[in-house]
Amino acid sequence: MQIPVIDISQLITNKEKIAKDIREACSQTGFFYIKNHGVSEKLQNDLANISERFFKLPLEEKNKINMKKAGKAWRGYFPVKGELTSNLPDLKEGIYFGEEHNEQSKEVLNSVPLFGANLYPHQVPKFKEIVEQYMLAMKELADRVMQAIALSLDLEMDYFIKHYTYNPTHLFRIFHYPPTKQKGEDELWGVGAHTDYGLITILKQDEVGGLQVKSKDGWIDAPPIKNTFVCNIGDMLDYLTGGFYQSTLHRVRNTTNKSRYSFPYFFDPNFNAEIKQIDLSHLSIDKFERNTRWDNTDLHAFKGTYGQYILNKIGKVFPEL
Repeated sequence: MQIPVIDISQLITNKEKIAKDIREACSQTGFFYIKNHGVSEKLQNDLANISERFFKLPLEEKNKINMKKAGKAWRGYFPVKGELTSNLPDLKEGIYFGEEHNEQSKEVLNSVPLFGANLYPHQVPKFKEIVEQYMLAMKELADRVMQAIALSLDLEMDYFIKHYTYNPTHLFRIFHYPPTKQKGEDELWGVGAHTDYGLITILKQDEVGGLQVKSKDGWIDAPPIKNTFVCNIGDMLDYLTGGFYQSTLHRVRNTTNKSRYSFPYFFDPNFNAEIKQIDLSHLSIDKFERNTRWDNTDLHAFKGTYGQYILNKIGKVFPEL
């Protein structure tokens, strides 16, 4: 099985075609590439350059924006093995970013987790400017992808922005996977097998590769394709569609002697949005099998807001926060 490549510009030129392609991708693989997305290649290259400069800094310099300094805001730097997936440390380091919140905002004053300010390294010029530009470009692209997903479900194009992403929880990460110490090293995964929490993830990956996706027939590679992004379904889209679109297991291992950089952008529902299954009775859907989840939990038994869902997850990734 191959991961399909979808031309997102068809959202303007051929809505029927993109609705069909998105439905097939979401119901079959849960992953697809996006091309003709309109995100500046210069911006992408600038992001890659500042990221490489940051991760080459000495550890004591990187730790000047350590996540502990952001408190409950879930922002800043974590070192190699500082993040857990399925209770195992990942062989990667990274920086977390989110929407900037004024220190006088209600949520910040009440110490609500995930709300606060980003931490930026002063040692790398234009870091803040480039990250903010990239996050804005990703939000605009994510809005378009969600419009295409709405069409694939025979919903109004603005369905998700009306009900869930009117003020989205959008989170951005920059990850660095160090070179493999020796060929065949099997100590740890860069990121262990997992599904993402929210609606969709849009990933920029470099030329090194290492992303793998769980298909019905086993694990398959999702190799880099020039000037495309990889998009995948998260748990919330799985929940909203009653499992018609299922979040897909994926993992990463850098098996090369090169550094690997990746840039995942997570587009999630409003923090306070109550999560309810969408009525899809208008669709002619053949009976589908809801797979047993990898973590043996019943995703569809959850009741509450997206904030409640994600905070429960964060507590397992960064217990100290």
